Amino acid sequence: MQLHEWIWIGFALVVGAGALAGCGAVPQGVPERMAHRPDSVVPIQGAQGLLTAKRSATLLDQIERSVSDTGIFDEHLAREEAIASGPLTTGNRVLLLQDGPATYQAMLAAILDARDHINLETYILDDDDVGRRFAQALIEKRRQGVVVNLIRDSVGTLGTPEAFFEQLVAGGVSVLEFNPINPLDARADWSLNQRDHRKLLIVDGRTAFLGGINISSVYSGGSFSKGWKPRPRGTPAWRDTDLQLQGPVVAELQQMFLSSWQAQQGAPLQPADYLPRSEAAGQEVVRAIASAPGEAVSQIYATLLSAIASARRSVQITQAYFVPDPQLLQTLQAAAARGVDVRLILPARSDSGLVFHAGRSHYQRLLDAGVKIHERRGVILHAKTALIDGVWATVGSTNLDWRSFVHNHELNAVVLGAAFGRQMQAMFAADLAASDEITPAQWRQRPLLLRVKEGFARLWAYWL
Repeated sequence: MQLHEWIWIGFALVVGAGALAGCGAVPQGVPERMAHRPDSVVPIQGAQGLLTAKRSATLLDQIERSVSDTGIFDEHLAREEAIASGPLTTGNRVLLLQDGPATYQAMLAAILDARDHINLETYILDDDDVGRRFAQALIEKRRQGVVVNLIRDSVGTLGTPEAFFEQLVAGGVSVLEFNPINPLDARADWSLNQRDHRKLLIVDGRTAFLGGINISSVYSGGSFSKGWKPRPRGTPAWRDTDLQLQGPVVAELQQMFLSSWQAQQGAPLQPADYLPRSEAAGQEVVRAIASAPGEAVSQIYATLLSAIASARRSVQITQAYFVPDPQLLQTLQAAAARGVDVRLILPARSDSGLVFHAGRSHYQRLLDAGVKIHERRGVILHAKTALIDGVWATVGSTNLDWRSFVHNHELNAVVLGAAFGRQMQAMFAADLAASDEITPAQWRQRPLLLRVKEGFARLWAYWL
């Protein structure tokens, strides 16, 4: 098992089984008000501020006309609007980035061009070739007068020597450790189990990156090609997905970073133009959605559930860590039962044995319900994406497990419309071609040892 798995199991043993009653739970039920499109026009934020009702209606009608099946976009918009609290923004440019090489190249190029500030929030920042390359880039930009702020998760960076971060601090980078493992270092209420799993880079308040990619050499080799730099010898390529965003949605992401810094009681940030005037950069309609422990409803979870519940044609999910709760299972089953083509691309191998087997323990139920399951071969699958009906897409840090929905701080972007949906569809098709389908008959014949592993891993599902 991996180090983080032993940490969570050890913590669970210390807390005891009785503590489960007092822990957060995945929200049950989806608000009834999601059933229909609101009578009033959905408000949309543009580069110059809130669009007029007429302009909002025109924009939404244009998007709906691009969808062949009338009413699908209308339904997804209604459910999206009923749950998410953040504004729907237009005038955005969204670039789909597949794997570490493309993402790192784009991120480092943006850092190189930074003129005012760089805000980076990450779960893992390793002291390896890739991590050191980023560290040196950040230190060099700070030397040039650019303000640099870094939030790094304490558990995620547990294996990174303190000297690595001391070098950043010595170079003028403001470094904030999120929920320190050592309770004596805690600045707020100490909670080992609440982690910052977000991956977010914002440059000059105008360009942002988010998704599932941490900063580590394990991502340095691509899953479809030889990649950017050699990954550690003897290790498989990692398959992941990120987004590069420009436009009004970046201001929403910036506010989320600043809120995280403040909630963790970080030192006052150095002055910078963190919220410059927004400028239109493209045509995409995007909503940034953050979730955190303690919320009455995880907005990312509820939004995904609602999108699946309203699906008419297809549900395409690519997921690294799949340990669904009962409501998600029921929602996937219900979609398949009404004739929706529900397909999951899940790992054939994983860096987390417990999560891998816990997820597989649900295969038979899903397969019997008509859900099609495919396992991505030859790589470590780390992507967290979904495409519903070709018009509702999400990319982010959120896994489909209890940890993401209950314990972690997560961040996703939802992109509405058929144009971006076609890019996501092409990416899903490429992964599907590199995957093996699991059939119900085949799965019933799996060895007893696998069944034992699944049963054991499922006992720890809440803590994984």
